[in-house]
Amino acid sequence: MFATSLTELFGIEAPIVSAPMDAVAGGELAAAVSRAGGLGLIGGGYGDREWLARQFALAGDARVGCGFITWSLHRQRELLEVALDHDPAAVMLSFGELSPFAERIAASDAHLMCQVQNRRQARAALDAGADVLVAQGTEAGGHGYGTRSTMTLVPELADLVAARGLTLPVLAAGGVADGRGLAAALMLGAAGVLVGTRFYATTEALSTPQARAEMVAATGDETCRTTVYDRLRRYPWPHGHTMSVLRNDLTDRWAGAEHELDQQLDAAITEYREAVAARDYTIANVTVGQNVGLISTVTSAGEVVSRMVEQAAACSPTNASGGDGGSR
Repeated sequence: MFATSLTELFGIEAPIVSAPMDAVAGGELAAAVSRAGGLGLIGGGYGDREWLARQFALAGDARVGCGFITWSLHRQRELLEVALDHDPAAVMLSFGELSPFAERIAASDAHLMCQVQNRRQARAALDAGADVLVAQGTEAGGHGYGTRSTMTLVPELADLVAARGLTLPVLAAGGVADGRGLAAALMLGAAGVLVGTRFYATTEALSTPQARAEMVAATGDETCRTTVYDRLRRYPWPHGHTMSVLRNDLTDRWAGAEHELDQQLDAAITEYREAVAARDYTIANVTVGQNVGLISTVTSAGEVVSRMVEQAAACSPTNASGGDGGSR
């Protein structure tokens, strides 16, 4: 139904890629997205060799890819080989220096996807040989950098690619939860979308039922960007990166008081870990983007893909609502 440079590159039917969400995007979710006609990515995250191999096994014979937090991958470079041993369709790199991984991926059968948050990063990714650019705006869930919105970043990077005489796909990431978002991304010059938050609320995701319940009750106004959880998990994210989560008692408590948090860190870490174990999301994090307000049901990943495609096909300048009230 939608033939784009993305669908042609991967031989898929739907221009939809599921984001490689750390600890949420496992093999079952990635496989479900791929079997529904999109491309599913396993979240390599901060790196766990056994977990990664297990998730590829759970994906079975589905054609899936994998994504890594690049600065963390530099600490465990052998994880790239674990992924490549499973013949992934793509490897996505986000938030860090691409060298030397780009060259190694280019030598494999996998396509290199690079997530970028501004024009400078996009130029660097193109110079490194990216096969796909993922233009991530600050609307997105999880980590991001800078201040660019998806609405303006996507067409600017599509123009940058065209000016270089290239035809590689640019994907829109951030704020897309339904077919209206997919249709809008295509109108902006994207060849498809990378979707995280909407797939967080699916039956195949590794998110907890309690976290999904928090999601479907929330609106976009209830998200915030913070560094609190990186401090509590002792993840040394580079300066300028923040994390989009649902606001809760903990984020409200420490907003603007990060220095005080650092002085009480050991006690705060204990509190956080106990909350994660108890699935207490007044303290633990629900890592979603601003499009959470468009989601009010937990469904299968396959239904998300099919409904998104159907709604996008129904969208037109005279039918801006898309006909079915979004993803709810």
